[in-house]
Amino acid sequence: MGFESQEVERKVLSILKVLGEQQEPLGARLVARRLKDYGVELSERAVRYHLKLMDERGLTKPAGRDGRLLTELGVEETRNALARDKIGFALSRIEAVAFRTSFDWEKCSGLVPVNVSFFPKEGFEKALRAMKKAFSAGLCVSELVAVAGEGEKLGEVMVPQGKIGFATVCSIIINGSLLKAGVPLESRFGGILQIRNHKPSRFVDFIHYAGSTLDPSEVFIKARMTSVGETVSSGDGKILANYREIPVLCRSMTDNIVTKLREAGLGGLIVMGEPSQPVCEIPITLNRVGMVLMGGLNPVAAAEEQGIEAENLAMSTVMEYRDLINFKEV
Repeated sequence: MGFESQEVERKVLSILKVLGEQQEPLGARLVARRLKDYGVELSERAVRYHLKLMDERGLTKPAGRDGRLLTELGVEETRNALARDKIGFALSRIEAVAFRTSFDWEKCSGLVPVNVSFFPKEGFEKALRAMKKAFSAGLCVSELVAVAGEGEKLGEVMVPQGKIGFATVCSIIINGSLLKAGVPLESRFGGILQIRNHKPSRFVDFIHYAGSTLDPSEVFIKARMTSVGETVSSGDGKILANYREIPVLCRSMTDNIVTKLREAGLGGLIVMGEPSQPVCEIPITLNRVGMVLMGGLNPVAAAEEQGIEAENLAMSTVMEYRDLINFKEV
């Protein structure tokens, strides 16, 4: 990129990431606020300075009042920028979204983490039919969803022209709820879980969050590695799942939290292992408990298995619980 220092390069990459997550122009104030999700502290004035330099280099362009959008060059730079700065991006995103989760199961209100998928308008009805069986079979974190048309927002994500936005609850709801309760939870990896006779068997593929620049679920869906539809019909197949670990002393509290979430229509737990014992063939250290969580994008994976292309933004934003509706109402 030709910048004077690696420090400047990292700041510019962070700004590019923030702009790249949005479909609408963002001003310096909003960019500065969202940079905190990446642990980058920049004043509004400093962001404005960097945006000016990025305009000059053709990475961004002015749009609206004090807003910026990525150019094609900026989009390409975001994809190709420093690999070492993008390693662990999936893990940092999990932590940021978990921190923003504020759901209160007693009041049934607060912010819930969601994945956002964009379907072509003409294919949305077909996608709904494909997803229906997955929701009915419980291959989802929750039956609560949200739908938005072009130009509307799901959380902070704007739906682009020609698309329909579809939000599904993300398994990070468990991360966020445990975090708020003071339970230390380690997010290890996202993977493909083999189901046999309707029961979880083993992980056959996985990607560690700490070493990934991409969300594992997005990768597995695009690679057509799931068989959610087959799992629904026969009880045997491969679905998206995530693996977490907690200290054994926190198991009772975690059980209680998971129960409270389930009562509010927010599930996600597939299986919780025994202390210091492997779960789904994943070994675990002494005094730890393994947890396998449902992938929130399983219904969307079922649609993609039917040839319906979607653009997926896993764990992309948070939404107010009361703004979600049951899938049956869509």
